[in-house]
Amino acid sequence: MSGIEIQKVTANIGARVSGVDISKPLDEDQVAALREALGVHKALVFDDVNLDDEGQQAFVRHFGELTTAHPTVPSVDGAANVLPVDSERGRAANHWHTDVTFVLNPPQASTLRSITVPPYGGETLIASSAAAYRDLPEPLRKLADNLWAEHTNDYDYAVPDETLDEELAAQRAQFTSITFRTAHPVVRVHPLTGERGLFIGGFAQRIVGLPVAESRKILDLLQAYVTRPENVLRHRWSPNQLVLFDNRITQHYAVDNYNGLPRRLHRVTIAGDIPLGIEGKESYSIAGDASHYTSVATVAQS
Repeated sequence: MSGIEIQKVTANIGARVSGVDISKPLDEDQVAALREALGVHKALVFDDVNLDDEGQQAFVRHFGELTTAHPTVPSVDGAANVLPVDSERGRAANHWHTDVTFVLNPPQASTLRSITVPPYGGETLIASSAAAYRDLPEPLRKLADNLWAEHTNDYDYAVPDETLDEELAAQRAQFTSITFRTAHPVVRVHPLTGERGLFIGGFAQRIVGLPVAESRKILDLLQAYVTRPENVLRHRWSPNQLVLFDNRITQHYAVDNYNGLPRRLHRVTIAGDIPLGIEGKESYSIAGDASHYTSVATVAQS
């Protein structure tokens, strides 16, 4: 027995984990229990984790090979697998997205660890795209089942679309220093649970075979089901917390409601498999080689 306790936070997404010290090596039963809980709840919250960057990476390695920090954005100094999510560096990702879907095999899961927490605001919203798919009326479900979307990093989710100052322009130029475009199924089949989820979000810019304007209307319609309040966990950060979420079947959003006060999280992500649509067809790359960022993971069985 793992001794791990799981307490649901909402009906459709999120659970708080206790009964395990993730700063220490985990045994097989503990890893299996956490993997199963992640499959069920999509996002897991750990309190009082007592981790540094090395410890966060060690915990994440229990679930698979790490990616580097990001395909184009620098890591924390001396930690090639750790991405600083820092309000002072223009990375408040305040629109809905799934991490790095513009590459062929996006991360299977992401972890965020609180370093500096503002006195108010700064929540992270995490949405279940599986619940969103279940919510679709049958005609929309049939439509979505047959659609593919092109994901690209041709704009930076971490930089506002308004006129950019010199610093923000430099950040955007860095983010797009390598152009990636990848076609993914709009409905992705989870490799472990078999659940179907809407695999879209901010990097999905066009439906394959449709003009951008028409694509936007369809994507917005489907996205509205993802972000229904019933499908969203609103996580208010406390010091010394870690959140693990399944990047294959969630989206997330960093709420920019803390008046520019310091806020810093560290992100470590796990290499993922190539997404599959409901007919078993794999995603395919259109532009950009991300092999420096991530290998293609072998799907682990829970």
